[in-house]
Amino acid sequence: MAFSTANIQRDSQTRLSRATNRAAFLADAEASGFVPSVAVEVRFEQADARVAQHLAIAEGTEITVRDRILRADGQAVQLSVSCLSRELTRGTAIEEVESGGTYARLEEAGHSLGSFVEHVGARMPTPEEAALLQLSEGTPVLTVTRVAHGEDGSPLEVNDMVLTADRYQLSYTWPAD
Repeated sequence: MAFSTANIQRDSQTRLSRATNRAAFLADAEASGFVPSVAVEVRFEQADARVAQHLAIAEGTEITVRDRILRADGQAVQLSVSCLSRELTRGTAIEEVESGGTYARLEEAGHSLGSFVEHVGARMPTPEEAALLQLSEGTPVLTVTRVAHGEDGSPLEVNDMVLTADRYQLSYTWPAD
């Protein structure tokens, strides 16, 4: 059995730190030494039951969807779909393709971030994911669903990510309370 070392380091402590003042993928790029690029599509949809539950809104409520393909040195390594209530995004830079990091734009709009919850899993990719990520047959993906909460505890964003399992290492640090 061969051991594969992931070449993209995703560290929870540095990537989502307000002090770094940059998008999380840019923190990954700096830590791992790759050139990042992102293709972004913004659209408006009605929240399905799952998204509505995560965002504590009614099913069918209008949401802003930021659908991204993230590349490292030109190779697609992550698919990321963020959903936010349109009530939070209407008239803000979040609805623009070239707006930069969603969390910085949320804070600029007066929504201070308080915490994040991530659910991490692994599975085989869908045919569409395998094609977009140019995966070899039999290569699994990691899934991360992150919910960003405001300082008052209200959910602001749900972000569903699909990462190439053979290229990522996820690192988490927490105090031993």
